Amino acid sequence: MQNVLVTGGAGFIGSNFVRHLLAARGDVKVVTYDLLTYAGSLENLRELPHPARHAFVQGDICDRAAVDAVLAAHAIDTIVHFAAESHVDRSIAAPGDFIRTNVIGTFTLLEAARAAWRGKDGVRFHHVSTDEVYGSLAPDEPPVVESAAYAPRSPYAASKAASDHLVRAYATTYGLAITISNCSNNYGPYQFPEKLIPLMIVNGALGKPLPVYGDGKQVRDWLHVDDHCTAILAILERGRPGETYHVGGGNQPTNLEVVEAICQLLDVRYPDAPHAPHRSLVTHVTDRPGHDRRYDLDCTKLERELGWRRRHGLADGLAATVAWYAQSGAWLAAIRDTDDYRRWIALNYGAR
Repeated sequence: MQNVLVTGGAGFIGSNFVRHLLAARGDVKVVTYDLLTYAGSLENLRELPHPARHAFVQGDICDRAAVDAVLAAHAIDTIVHFAAESHVDRSIAAPGDFIRTNVIGTFTLLEAARAAWRGKDGVRFHHVSTDEVYGSLAPDEPPVVESAAYAPRSPYAASKAASDHLVRAYATTYGLAITISNCSNNYGPYQFPEKLIPLMIVNGALGKPLPVYGDGKQVRDWLHVDDHCTAILAILERGRPGETYHVGGGNQPTNLEVVEAICQLLDVRYPDAPHAPHRSLVTHVTDRPGHDRRYDLDCTKLERELGWRRRHGLADGLAATVAWYAQSGAWLAAIRDTDDYRRWIALNYGAR
């Protein structure tokens, strides 16, 4: 692993991984490839460690000629594929965008990698996927293992399931060296503030309503993005080609419990806010169509085979995340003060 292409590297998880890889591996050069749609921003790539070993290329993963060019120009031997449309609500409103990016985009990357790496050793295509491909779990069901059947229930989950199947098919049919990781819900610095945790932090600090879908008892496993990054690097360095690994946070709170924990942290940080206690801002809104009730991943394989251990508990991770957003006003203003963000918030929550 010498020249790494990180697709979607200007997004939330991708930019955190770029930072982690540059800091952890002094022998690696990193190329970030990103179209800079609503969730990708060059603000996420400011003040990188060792910037001389980083290059940014703006491009579309569906553009085969552009992908071929970046693979050749930078002698790419490793692709870490984050680029994806990833918000379930957006997939309900505009499913075609998810098919294009998540399915056609992944196919284009696979074809480009197959052509560029024909006959070469020491290459790897790592595909980042989600726990949502497995569908919804009942309260008493055990965590999902890597061999479980897929049962996606949203356009987003279905598009990611399709891309996972393509990646595995290219390994079997063409011998492409691949690995896949399915992760649970990420949180942490640089997350676009339409997802649950940053939306609650930002709205709470501003005294705006905290919209909670339905009864708020949906259960998610929350993974700090730093732990996700260490897991992906472990897979790249020690993971077996062709294998899938689960990455989770090891917790099972309800969404409402997460929101209430954020409110308590905001009460401590802003005790004199006119809208305190922040719990008073919680507003239950109409639930998302087909909202999955629970996800949970079994991470035993990753822990046993690769020695990975998470370092962040949810309590300390949330506290650090609230502190980061409180100290990142310039970043937040650049992200929130866009027509796309305002339109989306109005579209998704205005009628609820």
